[in-house]
Amino acid sequence: MDSCDELLNETLFSSLGHAREALSLWKDDYNTIRPHSGLGNLAPAAHAKISTPPCKGTDGTLRYTGGPRPVAPPSQQGSK
Repeated sequence: MDSCDELLNETLFSSLGHAREALSLWKDDYNTIRPHSGLGNLAPAAHAKISTPPCKGTDGTLRYTGGPRPVAPPSQQGSK
């Protein structure tokens, strides 16, 4: 199936549970296995393995690691 619309248009669901199961399987395939042109024709799971995660501090916040200067100054520690 090329899209969720095709699944919905071409499948006769026997129950709400059947529809939920079919959509869940389609979603898992789309989000993990199927190649996406926006990801260099890689599947999202494969792209995630080779992507560099953002740098995070020990407290889980993102940290500036170089490159173009940020537009705004960093927030004060403990601010929301």
